[in-house]
Amino acid sequence: MTAEPKEPIEGTPLIRPSTTDHPLYDSVVEACRTVYDPEIPVNIFDLGLIYTIEISPENEVRIVMTLTAPGCPVAGEMPGWVADAVEPIDGVKQVDVEMTFEPQWGMDMMSDEARLELGFM
Repeated sequence: MTAEPKEPIEGTPLIRPSTTDHPLYDSVVEACRTVYDPEIPVNIFDLGLIYTIEISPENEVRIVMTLTAPGCPVAGEMPGWVADAVEPIDGVKQVDVEMTFEPQWGMDMMSDEARLELGFM
């Protein structure tokens, strides 16, 4: 007996929602904003590279992120940079950073501030 791959249920978001109501959420976002892609002068949060910030009741943080391209030269280092930025926050017990390319990043994921900074507005 083999398990059939599950098709996404219609209407299911491609990106899991973040735990925006957790007291640590804003601090985690600000920490993510201190990390920059070395090739782009905009922080990774405003670039839209952070897909999900999940924070458990025990203050364990799980971040799902992507890169602008799978072949990014810092692909192996970026998750560590994010974890290093978030771990020192008071109250954070643990940080896990997961890399994904589903859905693929697109320029429409950037904040208005990032678009303005890069001259797209």
